[in-house]
Amino acid sequence: MAQPFPVPQPTGPVPIVPSTAQSRGAVPSRRRSFRVSALGGGHGLSATLAALRIIAAEHLTAVVTVADDGGSSGRIRQDMDVLPPGDLRMALAALCDDTEWGRTWAQVMQHRFRSRDGVSGSLDDHAMGNLLIVALWELIGDPVGGLRWAGALLGARGQVLPMSREPLTMSGLVHRPARPGEEPPEPIRVSSQVELAHAGQLGRLTGVRLHPEDAQACTEAVTAIELSDWVVFGPGSWYTSVLPHLLLDGLSTALCETEAKRCIVMNLTADTDETVGMSPADHLEILIDHAPDLHVDRIIADPASVRGDERTAFEDAAARLGAHVSYHRVHKEEDPEVHDPLRLAIAFDEVFGT
Repeated sequence: MAQPFPVPQPTGPVPIVPSTAQSRGAVPSRRRSFRVSALGGGHGLSATLAALRIIAAEHLTAVVTVADDGGSSGRIRQDMDVLPPGDLRMALAALCDDTEWGRTWAQVMQHRFRSRDGVSGSLDDHAMGNLLIVALWELIGDPVGGLRWAGALLGARGQVLPMSREPLTMSGLVHRPARPGEEPPEPIRVSSQVELAHAGQLGRLTGVRLHPEDAQACTEAVTAIELSDWVVFGPGSWYTSVLPHLLLDGLSTALCETEAKRCIVMNLTADTDETVGMSPADHLEILIDHAPDLHVDRIIADPASVRGDERTAFEDAAARLGAHVSYHRVHKEEDPEVHDPLRLAIAFDEVFGT
């Protein structure tokens, strides 16, 4: 890694965004301001952040998984021995305001390079934001400090933190179904997040772990959780974006012991490549099995995503977590498998205010 340049207090105060980037589109909540920490990764966390920045932008923290080993992030972490920047980039982009400044920088961060026809270039499929984040890490010498500078440049409404300062990997066991009249085959161990993300197509997934097992949680993330009024899990890939936070010892302890209230946002589709055949209740059982000390206060679920015949089992599983289920229409009208930020913001505002 390159030598850091001499920036005073690299993890302290950050530059001021130009006045043209000041927020004009946020919808102020009629309720008091909350300190909120949102946990996850990828598109699911982005959906939550896009909603939360409307009602809790003054005190909003994203705690992001760092086990991605595919695509641009996988190439970067392999070549440069750094955290995978992709999910962190997506969280920063989601925190950009709906202003000319915010929209422009969100597009810049998400822009992917493509070589001209007939050429296979080294930048192909790399996201601009990934390269910017890694450049700041190399120059500043600290992942958290680099993300703060990136957030200042974008005018992000909130902060983005990695769940750990060291790159993590994931593994799990896939139990394949037995053929009629045969004994169940030996489980297959998969040892990357990319493989886990499609493991449900092969069989039932168990024994999910993070490596190294003694990895330290990011201290700033632990502090944010301890100081929060609300902690939000989901939506997102259940095994590879939601569950990892409960598998990292220091973070899991903070999540179980914080005085903050806890809220889960359920996925709009239960049956994904990770979770083939799983019901909404099965999703909650995964959290119960891996974090038996976790207490949850509220669960937000779209009524269209929990069928009538599933509701009793789902609400029973929620009760085992100590949670009350709030049904809210949070999907986009034009795409029922995608969360609508404004509808989700309204749901959060109602849940946080009760």
